[in-house]
Amino acid sequence: MRTLTTLLALVVLTLVMSITATSTDTKNIQLISVEELKTKVSANEPVVIIDVRSADSYAGSSTKIKGAIHISVRKLKYRLGFPPLKDVPRDREVITYCSCPSEHSSIQAAQIMLESGFTRVRALKGGWVEWQKANGPVEYRPKS
Repeated sequence: MRTLTTLLALVVLTLVMSITATSTDTKNIQLISVEELKTKVSANEPVVIIDVRSADSYAGSSTKIKGAIHISVRKLKYRLGFPPLKDVPRDREVITYCSCPSEHSSIQAAQIMLESGFTRVRALKGGWVEWQKANGPVEYRPKS
């Protein structure tokens, strides 16, 4: 019985450490301000912008950030093996954004990008909502 209790305690401790490590990793994702990204987009700087808004949020909007590529967070890792992301240099600046109030999905996407070898990845602070408030450059999204 004592061995079983010890084993159970080790399993619980391992799970807690795993969850803590994962949440700590995502907190290390750097953020970029709307104003900084607006400057980069306006200057046509080589930056890859990934829109990870949910399907409902994306479908409910007729626009996206100028030049953004829409990919769901669930499919992001898989889609890295296909154009247009397949050919993006790993040292290219990548910005992720979502419509979450606390950048949750964009931080998750940024983490996936970092784990896949990208070295300059940040999440947009305030995401789509702040981009709209700041009148950032947008373009019409393709019709599905």
